[in-house]
Amino acid sequence: MALPADPNTTAPLIGNDVVVFGLIAATLGVIFYLASGPTPFWKKFFSWVPALLLCYFIPALYNTYGLIDGANSAIYNPVASRILLPAALVLLTLSVDLKGILKLGPRLLFVFCAGTLGIVLGAIVSFVLLQWLWPAAVAGDTWKGMAALAGSWIGGGANMVAAREIFEVDATLFGQFSVVDVAIANIWMATLLFLAGRSAQIDKASRADTRAIDEMKARVAAYEAANARIASLTDLMLIIGLAFGVVGLAHAIATPASAWAGAHVPYAARLSLDTPFVWIVMFSTFTGLALSFTRVRKLEDVGASKLGALFLYFLIASIGMQMNFKQLADRPELLVIGVLWMLVHIGVLWVAARMVKAPLFYFAMGSQGNIGAAASAPVVAAAFHPSLAPVGVLLGTVGYATGTVVAYGLGLTLKWLASP
Repeated sequence: MALPADPNTTAPLIGNDVVVFGLIAATLGVIFYLASGPTPFWKKFFSWVPALLLCYFIPALYNTYGLIDGANSAIYNPVASRILLPAALVLLTLSVDLKGILKLGPRLLFVFCAGTLGIVLGAIVSFVLLQWLWPAAVAGDTWKGMAALAGSWIGGGANMVAAREIFEVDATLFGQFSVVDVAIANIWMATLLFLAGRSAQIDKASRADTRAIDEMKARVAAYEAANARIASLTDLMLIIGLAFGVVGLAHAIATPASAWAGAHVPYAARLSLDTPFVWIVMFSTFTGLALSFTRVRKLEDVGASKLGALFLYFLIASIGMQMNFKQLADRPELLVIGVLWMLVHIGVLWVAARMVKAPLFYFAMGSQGNIGAAASAPVVAAAFHPSLAPVGVLLGTVGYATGTVVAYGLGLTLKWLASP
């Protein structure tokens, strides 16, 4: 989620969002051109550094050094998160091989649930450990901020705001944990993007069972080889019209649906059903899934999912725009909480993945399906293979559904631990 504005920051060098959008687009273009290997140096460079990683870090550097102001830019919200993200969800799920996803089996769901458990245990372990080693770090209402952060790390920004309302988190404390959220979660996501490029070597070394994933990739490759054709202008217009038409309909439905749910559905706030963004994500995802069973799926023959992936790259760049490396030192004790918390989550995931000989992709989705939710889980999934992006979408949606409820229970546990 976007960081709160800092009133003490100076004006950015580029304040016009149209210029910022052009800068981000040009940056992505340069990155992908260099990643194509125009010279031996760049070919070797990108064999070690994934292009997707630079799509995140370079905009973060722009923001850190005052070239742009990502926190107050409209590029992420509404352009990327409210328009491009749901459009990407439609186009990526439009070509989904639902039967193939189901064939990935119960191991994926097991690792995903282990990821959620790791977040819950991580909060408790980090809180208790620092209560003993550094009491000032978890003094006062820190537990409230941790409950809000749990909402984000199990679901997403909507769940974090819902948890904030439930526990009445102070605005300053909420802003400080927002920094922890963006810093720790995005650095971990960048790590997963880096590892995705080496998934074959890692899976071979760990002797992971990758048969289900390999079969799904092979089916997608065979389908593309048999049906792919050059897109005409009409094809592209149909893809754009469908994607943004669904986005417009999702926005039209989301506001009244969330208002109705908030007024009539029990526990709607705890399930984030009173938040329009959740309805936008759900409607876009399930509309795309429904269309995958119709002839509209043929749009994949002319590259519908590739256009969806393009939207995702803009999304990841806009997420990077909100990162300010200098803010990592503002409250070091909260960063320590976040690091310990994340290490426990990773440890639990690693044990669960080893138990069932899960490949790196399952490990990554078990984490990002929770921490990244539908906003970034498909980005990480697509880094493994474009055909796997819908898996991230589906798991991210599960995270939205459960985030507030689990964060509420965790908040009550932390409150009990904080009481004298």
